Amino acid sequence: MKIETFTAPRRAGRPAWVPTVAALVTVVLCIGAGHWQHRRMQEKEALQQRMQQASSIAPVTLPTAADDWSAWRFRQVAATGEYDARHQILIDNKVRAGRVGFDVVTPLRLAGGAAVLVDRGWIAAGPTRSVLPRSLPPGGAVTVHGRIDLPPRNYYELGDGTAPSGPVWQHLDPARFAKATGVGVLPIVVEASDASGGSDLVRDWALPDAGIERHLSYMIQWYTFAAMAAGLWAWFTFRPRWRVRGGR
Repeated sequence: MKIETFTAPRRAGRPAWVPTVAALVTVVLCIGAGHWQHRRMQEKEALQQRMQQASSIAPVTLPTAADDWSAWRFRQVAATGEYDARHQILIDNKVRAGRVGFDVVTPLRLAGGAAVLVDRGWIAAGPTRSVLPRSLPPGGAVTVHGRIDLPPRNYYELGDGTAPSGPVWQHLDPARFAKATGVGVLPIVVEASDASGGSDLVRDWALPDAGIERHLSYMIQWYTFAAMAAGLWAWFTFRPRWRVRGGR
């Protein structure tokens, strides 16, 4: 009795194991990338939870020193002092509801000589760049309620890196502001949540998006790529055998 055997056809110049190894490497790499995105998603979920917890804690008096200001991010605080209108600046290119404007940032001089930058809110831009909006802070002692944020330290800006000579700044940088103005400010900004900084400004600070959905999407994509690579390998490996057996 003659026993029939089947050997999958080989392409000239390419060993039969090459597609298998290539598929295996692809699957391993894609699964590894998917696992990394999953870990990043879990980290962002933990970050989102910490932000929500910090923002829900009862307000406390703003400290004038901290070992780790990042632990204070999004904490609700109250700060009493007097606004320094002479050193007020406008942070450019802030868009709200489709309108371009500025964030109005004013130093608040605290008791004891320290100062903190207060983002008093958003104001719409004027009809031209030559006409800057005006929003003077209230005079005298005020108590500002708001939350702490940490301005980004790494940013890209055109120019030679020197501080702007006018009131319009592209980025909020407390260290750069202190060097340019001589006003020693804390390395944070307080985003005012009440009208203590002026009723003509818009204040609707939302918690930043931690990017959870983005990592979830990437994770699904990488796992899908792994499944596709495994499926294509199985299809092109076993399909010739199925065709031959089916044709006998």
